[in-house]
Amino acid sequence: MKFTCHKNVILKEISIAQDIISSRNSLSILSNVLLEAEDGTLKIKATDLKVSFETQIPVDVSQAGSTTVFCDKLLGILRSLPEGDVEFNLTNDRLLINPVFGKINFQLKSIGSEKFPEIKEIEDDKYFELPQQSFIDMISQTIFSVSDDETRYFMNGVYLEHQEGSLSMVATDGRRLSFIKKELHNEINDFEAVIIPTKILHLLKKLSSGEGNLYLAVSEKNIFVKFDNQKISSNLIEGQFPNYSRVIPEHQEFNIVVSKKDLIEALRRVSLLVEQKSRRIYLTFATGTITLNSEESEIGVAKEEISCDYEGDGLTVALNYLYLLEPLKVIEEEEITIKFTESNKAISIISVPEKDYFHIVMPMQLD
Repeated sequence: MKFTCHKNVILKEISIAQDIISSRNSLSILSNVLLEAEDGTLKIKATDLKVSFETQIPVDVSQAGSTTVFCDKLLGILRSLPEGDVEFNLTNDRLLINPVFGKINFQLKSIGSEKFPEIKEIEDDKYFELPQQSFIDMISQTIFSVSDDETRYFMNGVYLEHQEGSLSMVATDGRRLSFIKKELHNEINDFEAVIIPTKILHLLKKLSSGEGNLYLAVSEKNIFVKFDNQKISSNLIEGQFPNYSRVIPEHQEFNIVVSKKDLIEALRRVSLLVEQKSRRIYLTFATGTITLNSEESEIGVAKEEISCDYEGDGLTVALNYLYLLEPLKVIEEEEITIKFTESNKAISIISVPEKDYFHIVMPMQLD
């Protein structure tokens, strides 16, 4: 195998491959990246056996072939090289790496490509098409609500379901819930609802340009995504996702409309003196105002009042301030509605005007 390409072109893809690979994995081949050069194209593959990545870039191939090399060291070498074209030449069990202009020589030990794990594939007709930006928006509106409690593994991912021409995503950790539903105008291949691990979703957010379409396929145990020149696949989380519809309030008596920017800034200031284990903050709603308080502590106390559109009885709720701040960060509109009924019942956070998503937060106990 022998090929030449520009340093920056291959560097970008090897960086992504390294993100996939688990450095803690005891199987050495999984720390390697697979390189396959043929017909003017270099295929690059990486996997940790749960998430897999494949891409291809144009290169000048002098001799077709394939091998695997330690990805972390290949990445380090590429980063150290000067700008310009780089030649890669496989000789016996070593990959020689030399800038075309410059007296620099690296020899990286390789392992035969036949030892690299087979990456799962799915038939092309199983894919359906949807806008990249729509799918990234769905991820952004839900991923922060995923549980990190490994004993409740069935909530360690985002729930994806298909309903009559639409896709829905839901995430919950038992104390908050985020929901989004996108209506799609093209045909969607039917599939059973699945739980997607966050690793592939973070990767999609990072890699997607947000332009054009992507192609999605779901099998019983895997999800497959194609976009631009890349393919990503992942195992799914097995288990029964909670019946999230039971958490969604059918009716909430009171509505408060408030500036998103004002609320975010007040939360950030008051949270400076919040106890960081509980992250509890108190919100008192009264006609025309919201008052935010931290708990009295040895450090001190913070209090701020902001204006809002509300007429009704006074009410105080206690919340984990991050559960309020995180959805506010991904809502694009300038105003939000906070809906509630009682201090110990679910609070809904909805954009103004109302969009295709909402967030629900369960209050904490009032001490």
